Amino acid sequence: MQFDNTDIDVPFNYRHHCWFCAEPAGHSFTFPHSEHLVFDCSHEPLTLPSCAECARAANQAEVRSIWQVEKIVKEYLIQKYRKDLAIGLNWTQNELANAGFEEGSFAGFQKSAWFMYEVARDRVNFHGWPLVLNGIEMVNEDVDLAFCFDGVSYPSIEQAMEHYSVNFALDLAFLRRVIAKVGPKSFAKAVRFCRLYVGATPNEKSLALREFS
Repeated sequence: MQFDNTDIDVPFNYRHHCWFCAEPAGHSFTFPHSEHLVFDCSHEPLTLPSCAECARAANQAEVRSIWQVEKIVKEYLIQKYRKDLAIGLNWTQNELANAGFEEGSFAGFQKSAWFMYEVARDRVNFHGWPLVLNGIEMVNEDVDLAFCFDGVSYPSIEQAMEHYSVNFALDLAFLRRVIAKVGPKSFAKAVRFCRLYVGATPNEKSLALREFS
């Protein structure tokens, strides 16, 4: 499959899918585009299949490469579907299935929640197929800062920290300090530690951080 102004190849199994999230693609996204003039784009102009939602988010990205656009789109999806993604933070599939909501006002939630989580998670986790322009595969020259944790691939560790701080009412600055001390590999440990100090005073947090290892 090709588009009018490019030779971008779309694999057969993705011919109807959005490059950003793999949802059905009824639109396209061109980069650079007329709404945002880019004078130092790191690659040739190209057009990609896109769903309407990702195309709208992509058009707002004032960056210099398609891979930076992808990062902006992922950040948008994580923010918009924060509540759906939070289902996976608070439940397992088995826990949700056996939550006992069948007869209550949450019956609809029990039936659809895990599906909603999986859709949101898969859209965020999806990475577009390699971009081939005029027979040559394009090279992403941007540093890959993706951070994967608990089944979700975040555009960066900063995005992961923001997501967890919002969903667990954590002090984001405190979480940053803890992770800076223990390292990204101990992300789960850092989150558990910060949850113990929700509502603590700044002095209490500082003291706790000095003793934490």
